[in-house]
Amino acid sequence: MSLFKKTLASFGIGSAQVDSVLKQEVLYAGQKVNITIHVYGGSTAQEIDNIDLKLYCRYIKEVPADHDKNHQDGGRMRRVPTSYVLAQWKLPYAFTIDPGEEREFNVDLDVPWNTPVTIGDSKVWLETGLDIAMAKDPSDTDILTVRPDELLDGIFTALEEQGLRIRQVECEAVDGFALPFVQEFEFVPTTGPFHGRWRELEMVAYRTDDELQMWFEIDRHREGAKGMLASLLGIGQLKRQLTIPLDTSPEDAGQKVLTYLDEHS
Repeated sequence: MSLFKKTLASFGIGSAQVDSVLKQEVLYAGQKVNITIHVYGGSTAQEIDNIDLKLYCRYIKEVPADHDKNHQDGGRMRRVPTSYVLAQWKLPYAFTIDPGEEREFNVDLDVPWNTPVTIGDSKVWLETGLDIAMAKDPSDTDILTVRPDELLDGIFTALEEQGLRIRQVECEAVDGFALPFVQEFEFVPTTGPFHGRWRELEMVAYRTDDELQMWFEIDRHREGAKGMLASLLGIGQLKRQLTIPLDTSPEDAGQKVLTYLDEHS
Protein backbone atom coordinates (compact mmCIF):
# COMPACT_ATOMS: atom_id res chain seq x y z
CA MET A 1 0.00 0.00 0.00
CA SER A 2 1.38 3.39 -0.96
CA LEU A 3 2.55 5.89 1.64
CA PHE A 4 0.13 8.43 0.10
CA LYS A 5 -2.93 6.25 0.85
CA LYS A 6 -1.71 5.66 4.41
CA THR A 7 -1.29 9.39 4.88
CA LEU A 8 -4.79 10.09 3.56
CA ALA A 9 -6.24 7.44 5.88
CA SER A 10 -4.54 9.09 8.85
CA PHE A 11 -6.56 12.23 8.05
CA GLY A 12 -9.81 10.26 7.75
CA ILE A 13 -9.84 10.11 3.95
CA GLY A 14 -10.38 6.51 2.87
CA SER A 15 -10.25 5.45 6.53
CA ALA A 16 -12.25 2.66 8.14
CA GLN A 17 -15.88 3.50 8.96
CA VAL A 18 -18.31 2.36 11.66
CA ASP A 19 -22.09 2.00 11.64
CA SER A 20 -24.34 0.77 14.47
CA VAL A 21 -27.72 -0.82 13.78
CA LEU A 22 -30.28 -1.24 16.56
CA LYS A 23 -32.70 -4.16 16.40
CA GLN A 24 -35.39 -2.27 18.39
CA GLU A 25 -37.04 0.94 17.27
CA VAL A 26 -38.14 1.78 20.83
CA LEU A 27 -36.12 1.34 24.03
CA TYR A 28 -37.33 0.82 27.60
CA ALA A 29 -35.37 1.48 30.76
CA GLY A 30 -34.38 -1.72 32.55
CA GLN A 31 -34.24 -3.77 29.35
CA LYS A 32 -31.46 -4.70 26.94
CA VAL A 33 -30.96 -3.31 23.48
CA ASN A 34 -29.32 -5.46 20.81
CA ILE A 35 -26.85 -3.59 18.62
CA THR A 36 -24.91 -4.79 15.60
CA ILE A 37 -21.72 -2.79 15.01
CA HIS A 38 -20.47 -2.85 11.41
CA VAL A 39 -16.86 -1.89 10.75
CA TYR A 40 -15.92 -1.29 7.12
CA GLY A 41 -12.32 -1.32 5.95
CA GLY A 42 -10.99 1.71 4.08
CA SER A 43 -8.35 2.05 1.42
CA THR A 44 -5.57 0.67 3.60
CA ALA A 45 -5.23 -1.87 6.40
CA GLN A 46 -5.70 -0.23 9.80
CA GLU A 47 -5.23 -1.37 13.37
CA ILE A 48 -8.40 -0.78 15.38
CA ASP A 49 -7.34 -0.36 19.00
CA ASN A 50 -10.86 -0.26 20.37
CA ILE A 51 -14.56 0.10 19.65
CA ASP A 52 -16.24 2.43 22.11
CA LEU A 53 -20.03 2.35 22.46
CA LYS A 54 -21.72 4.93 24.72
CA LEU A 55 -25.33 5.64 25.61
CA TYR A 56 -25.72 9.37 26.25
CA CYS A 57 -28.39 11.73 27.49
CA ARG A 58 -28.50 15.50 27.74
CA TYR A 59 -29.38 17.63 30.74
CA ILE A 60 -29.42 21.36 31.36
CA LYS A 61 -27.04 22.90 33.86
CA GLU A 62 -27.11 26.51 34.99
CA VAL A 63 -23.73 28.26 35.23
CA PRO A 64 -22.82 31.89 35.94
CA ALA A 65 -23.07 34.14 32.93
CA ASP A 66 -19.55 35.42 32.28
CA HIS A 67 -19.84 37.16 28.95
CA ASP A 68 -17.95 40.13 30.35
CA LYS A 69 -15.40 38.98 32.91
CA ASN A 70 -14.39 42.55 33.72
CA HIS A 71 -17.78 43.46 35.20
CA GLN A 72 -20.18 41.98 37.69
CA ASP A 73 -22.96 40.10 35.91
CA GLY A 74 -25.46 40.69 38.68
CA GLY A 75 -25.77 36.97 39.48
CA ARG A 76 -27.22 36.13 36.08
CA MET A 77 -27.11 32.51 35.02
CA ARG A 78 -27.09 30.83 31.64
CA ARG A 79 -28.37 27.39 30.71
CA VAL A 80 -25.78 25.02 29.27
CA PRO A 81 -26.58 21.64 27.65
CA THR A 82 -24.41 18.94 29.23
CA SER A 83 -23.90 15.34 28.12
CA TYR A 84 -23.91 12.38 30.49
CA VAL A 85 -22.88 8.76 29.79
CA LEU A 86 -25.62 6.42 31.01
CA ALA A 87 -23.94 3.17 29.89
CA GLN A 88 -20.97 2.10 27.78
CA TRP A 89 -19.28 -0.92 26.23
CA LYS A 90 -15.76 -1.44 24.93
CA LEU A 91 -14.28 -4.13 22.71
CA PRO A 92 -11.79 -6.02 24.90
CA TYR A 93 -9.22 -6.55 22.15
CA ALA A 94 -7.63 -4.87 19.13
CA PHE A 95 -7.90 -6.10 15.54
CA THR A 96 -6.84 -5.24 12.02
CA ILE A 97 -9.38 -4.30 9.34
CA ASP A 98 -8.16 -4.90 5.79
CA PRO A 99 -9.15 -2.85 2.73
CA GLY A 100 -12.73 -3.64 1.72
CA GLU A 101 -13.24 -5.99 4.68
CA GLU A 102 -16.38 -5.86 6.85
CA ARG A 103 -16.50 -7.00 10.48
CA GLU A 104 -19.61 -7.36 12.65
CA PHE A 105 -19.89 -7.27 16.42
CA ASN A 106 -23.14 -8.05 18.26
CA VAL A 107 -23.61 -6.24 21.57
CA ASP A 108 -26.33 -6.44 24.22
CA LEU A 109 -26.32 -3.15 26.09
CA ASP A 110 -28.32 -2.69 29.29
CA VAL A 111 -30.51 0.40 29.21
CA PRO A 112 -30.25 1.63 32.83
CA TRP A 113 -33.22 2.40 35.01
CA ASN A 114 -33.82 6.16 35.08
CA THR A 115 -32.78 6.60 31.46
CA PRO A 116 -34.78 9.71 30.45
CA VAL A 117 -38.00 9.27 28.53
CA THR A 118 -37.51 10.99 25.17
CA ILE A 119 -40.33 13.45 25.11
CA GLY A 120 -40.15 17.22 25.22
CA ASP A 121 -36.57 18.50 25.26
CA SER A 122 -35.10 15.24 26.59
CA LYS A 123 -32.60 13.59 24.26
CA VAL A 124 -30.94 10.16 24.36
CA TRP A 125 -28.48 8.90 21.76
CA LEU A 126 -25.96 6.19 21.02
CA GLU A 127 -22.45 7.05 19.89
CA THR A 128 -20.07 4.47 18.44
CA GLY A 129 -16.42 5.30 17.85
CA LEU A 130 -13.38 3.53 16.44
CA ASP A 131 -10.05 4.13 18.15
CA ILE A 132 -7.47 4.10 15.36
CA ALA A 133 -3.86 4.86 16.21
CA MET A 134 -2.38 7.88 14.38
CA ALA A 135 -5.65 8.53 12.56
CA LYS A 136 -8.83 10.51 12.83
CA ASP A 137 -11.31 8.39 14.80
CA PRO A 138 -14.56 7.80 12.86
CA SER A 139 -17.83 7.70 14.78
CA ASP A 140 -21.54 7.05 14.31
CA THR A 141 -24.40 8.72 16.23
CA ASP A 142 -27.96 7.39 16.49
CA ILE A 143 -30.80 9.33 18.12
CA LEU A 144 -32.94 6.95 20.20
CA THR A 145 -36.56 6.73 21.32
CA VAL A 146 -37.07 5.78 24.98
CA ARG A 147 -40.56 5.11 26.33
CA PRO A 148 -41.67 4.87 29.99
CA ASP A 149 -41.78 1.48 31.70
CA GLU A 150 -45.15 -0.04 32.66
CA LEU A 151 -45.24 1.44 36.16
CA LEU A 152 -44.49 4.99 35.05
CA ASP A 153 -46.78 4.63 32.04
CA GLY A 154 -49.62 3.66 34.38
CA ILE A 155 -49.03 6.86 36.37
CA PHE A 156 -48.98 9.01 33.23
CA THR A 157 -52.22 7.39 32.06
CA ALA A 158 -53.95 8.08 35.39
CA LEU A 159 -52.88 11.73 35.37
CA GLU A 160 -54.03 12.17 31.78
CA GLU A 161 -57.43 10.63 32.56
CA GLN A 162 -57.87 13.30 35.27
CA GLY A 163 -57.28 16.13 32.81
CA LEU A 164 -53.55 16.70 33.38
CA ARG A 165 -51.51 17.23 30.22
CA ILE A 166 -47.74 17.19 29.88
CA ARG A 167 -46.60 20.66 28.88
CA GLN A 168 -42.84 20.32 29.16
CA VAL A 169 -40.25 17.67 29.96
CA GLU A 170 -36.61 18.47 30.61
CA CYS A 171 -33.61 16.98 32.36
CA GLU A 172 -32.27 19.46 34.93
CA ALA A 173 -29.01 19.40 36.88
CA VAL A 174 -29.35 18.66 40.59
CA ASP A 175 -26.87 18.38 43.45
CA GLY A 176 -26.77 15.72 46.13
CA PHE A 177 -28.66 13.13 44.11
CA ALA A 178 -27.78 9.70 42.75
CA LEU A 179 -27.44 11.13 39.22
CA PRO A 180 -26.21 14.62 38.27
CA PHE A 181 -29.69 15.35 36.89
CA VAL A 182 -33.37 14.55 37.28
CA GLN A 183 -36.04 14.45 34.62
CA GLU A 184 -38.85 16.88 35.39
CA PHE A 185 -42.34 16.37 34.01
CA GLU A 186 -44.46 19.50 34.02
CA PHE A 187 -48.23 19.02 33.86
CA VAL A 188 -51.05 21.53 33.50
CA PRO A 189 -54.66 20.77 34.49
CA THR A 190 -56.96 21.39 31.53
CA THR A 191 -60.08 19.66 32.88
CA GLY A 192 -61.00 17.45 35.80
CA PRO A 193 -60.71 17.75 39.59
CA PHE A 194 -57.43 19.68 39.64
CA HIS A 195 -58.51 22.32 37.13
CA GLY A 196 -58.84 25.64 38.94
CA ARG A 197 -56.94 24.32 41.97
CA TRP A 198 -53.47 24.30 40.47
CA ARG A 199 -51.60 26.25 37.86
CA GLU A 200 -49.15 23.43 37.21
CA LEU A 201 -47.66 20.28 38.68
CA GLU A 202 -44.00 19.26 38.51
CA MET A 203 -43.05 15.63 39.03
CA VAL A 204 -39.78 13.71 39.33
CA ALA A 205 -39.58 9.90 39.42
CA TYR A 206 -36.52 7.86 40.38
CA ARG A 207 -36.41 4.07 40.43
CA THR A 208 -34.27 2.10 42.89
CA ASP A 209 -33.91 -1.69 43.21
CA ASP A 210 -36.92 -1.82 45.53
CA GLU A 211 -39.26 1.06 44.78
CA LEU A 212 -40.24 3.98 42.63
CA GLN A 213 -39.58 7.25 44.43
CA MET A 214 -41.60 10.28 43.39
CA TRP A 215 -41.44 13.96 44.28
CA PHE A 216 -44.08 16.59 43.52
CA GLU A 217 -44.27 20.36 43.56
CA ILE A 218 -47.55 22.17 43.00
CA ASP A 219 -47.83 25.77 41.82
CA ARG A 220 -51.26 27.17 42.70
CA HIS A 221 -50.48 30.72 41.63
CA ARG A 222 -49.20 32.28 38.45
CA GLU A 223 -45.64 32.74 39.62
CA GLY A 224 -44.10 30.03 37.47
CA ALA A 225 -42.51 27.04 39.16
CA LYS A 226 -40.13 26.01 36.40
CA GLY A 227 -36.96 24.52 37.84
CA MET A 228 -38.33 24.68 41.40
CA LEU A 229 -38.50 20.94 41.85
CA ALA A 230 -34.89 20.22 40.89
CA SER A 231 -33.53 22.98 43.12
CA LEU A 232 -35.59 21.89 46.13
CA LEU A 233 -34.70 18.24 45.59
CA GLY A 234 -31.00 19.12 45.57
CA ILE A 235 -31.14 20.71 49.02
CA GLY A 236 -33.54 18.18 50.53
CA GLN A 237 -36.41 20.60 51.10
CA LEU A 238 -39.17 18.77 49.26
CA LYS A 239 -42.05 17.72 51.49
CA ARG A 240 -44.22 15.90 48.95
CA GLN A 241 -42.62 12.49 48.42
CA LEU A 242 -44.30 9.20 47.59
CA THR A 243 -42.75 5.74 47.32
CA ILE A 244 -44.39 2.95 45.34
CA PRO A 245 -43.25 -0.71 45.65
CA LEU A 246 -42.16 -2.22 42.35
CA ASP A 247 -44.68 -5.06 42.62
CA THR A 248 -47.53 -2.54 42.39
CA SER A 249 -49.65 -2.85 39.26
CA PRO A 250 -49.58 0.10 36.82
CA GLU A 251 -53.27 0.81 37.53
CA ASP A 252 -52.74 0.79 41.31
CA ALA A 253 -49.66 2.98 40.97
CA GLY A 254 -51.66 5.55 39.05
CA GLN A 255 -54.41 5.52 41.69
CA LYS A 256 -51.86 5.89 44.51
CA VAL A 257 -50.48 9.02 42.86
CA LEU A 258 -53.93 10.52 42.34
CA THR A 259 -54.94 9.84 45.94
CA TYR A 260 -51.68 11.27 47.26
CA LEU A 261 -51.99 14.46 45.19
CA ASP A 262 -55.61 14.93 46.22
CA GLU A 263 -54.74 14.54 49.91
CA HIS A 264 -51.68 16.81 49.78
CA SER A 265 -53.02 19.64 47.69
